[in-house]
Amino acid sequence: MQNVPTIDVGIMNAQQVNFSFNGKYKLKQNNKIYEAQQSVVSKNGHLCISGQEITAQELYFTPVDFNLSSFELQDVTIGVNFHWEQKETQKFRGALKLIIENGKVTPINVLPIEDYLVSVISSEMSANSSLELLKAHAIISRSWLIAQIEKQDKLTDTPESYASTFATKDEYIKWYDREDHINFHVCADDHCQRYQGITRSHNPNVAKAVKETAGIILSYNGTVCDARFSKCCGGIAELFENCWEPQNHPYLTAVWDKAAKVSEEKPDLTQEEQAIAWISETPDAFCNTNDENILKQVLNDYDWSAKDFFRWTVSYTQYELSALIHRQSGHDFGTIIDLIPVERGTSGRLIKLKIIGTKKTLTIGKELEIRRCLSESHLYSSAFFIEKQNLSNGIPSKFILHGAGWGHGVGLCQIGAAVMGHKGYKYNEILQHYFKGATLEKRY
Repeated sequence: MQNVPTIDVGIMNAQQVNFSFNGKYKLKQNNKIYEAQQSVVSKNGHLCISGQEITAQELYFTPVDFNLSSFELQDVTIGVNFHWEQKETQKFRGALKLIIENGKVTPINVLPIEDYLVSVISSEMSANSSLELLKAHAIISRSWLIAQIEKQDKLTDTPESYASTFATKDEYIKWYDREDHINFHVCADDHCQRYQGITRSHNPNVAKAVKETAGIILSYNGTVCDARFSKCCGGIAELFENCWEPQNHPYLTAVWDKAAKVSEEKPDLTQEEQAIAWISETPDAFCNTNDENILKQVLNDYDWSAKDFFRWTVSYTQYELSALIHRQSGHDFGTIIDLIPVERGTSGRLIKLKIIGTKKTLTIGKELEIRRCLSESHLYSSAFFIEKQNLSNGIPSKFILHGAGWGHGVGLCQIGAAVMGHKGYKYNEILQHYFKGATLEKRY
């Protein structure tokens, strides 16, 4: 295939990076061939490989034979800050670039975008997913990736700094997108798209889905779509601007995740009473399923412990919650008096939440910051309402969060899409359902 773009994927960041080459790799900085086990550390602002200091802030290894060579990185953390976080050895094809970031070493995998996509789809979902679901996911992953590359180029060319945190004495609003990545296009974890190289086997259906959709992206008015996805929307999708920067994308709307009925009116989940009623119920939705054959198309082994995602509950004692919020936010609120919803999005997800304590009151947002502050890792979503129990002098001794969905809920709902594929929907119908008004376009 001609003119396939390459992608730079940041894998990890560590004091020392240990890796091994399966095959011959040439180092650009000295034209030497390297094989077998290697290690790299940062020393005096330069990189040292296996004890040999090279006066460079970058090492770039290219495989002598792309198809026959690979490299293995040790102690790669997956699921960073999530409940499934763990370390493993991962294997990759393509080039290996090592740079210095914050005094540590960052390994970057450089490879063609189509090879990257085969891995992403296998890492994000089971390779046994239906071909239609895999094709849909290939197109949205490709679209999202190209949109991020274009966004990074735009930010690089813009003199103004990109701001994602807004703080006053009364509010702390922050969103987590990809503004952290200035030295590579995307990271390898869920912060961007889950990428684990060729560590896990690639089912022929994944390669088939990528090959049959090669170069195809979603576009809206000629612009590549920032095509987001999450595990489970909980019944209704969220708007982009409610999770990230305040920019509206017309193709990312409040999709009701079910077959359309002309006479049916969607609930307004920005209204507190309707949001509570919605979360308290188990409404009809594609993603409302307990079919393990379908769920196993989307949930990998490390996700499988989390099956109560459409509707869920989490409870904290007063001591647990006050200590957790203090630890996660860095603010001592004292005893927690109340958690008050301030603003909700179209899916019922909280955009702003006021935390009232005996020592401090602060409104926090957006959705991921709320999830981060109320869990050791992350809550499944910010679509929840609060039940307070055992009040004494206005102070609850227990808080129960009743919630819906898994993830930010914007764009394609992976579990909903898996159900649609199972029901016989074609990949273009799945995409039309989740990305209203978008069209398919072949870019290369």
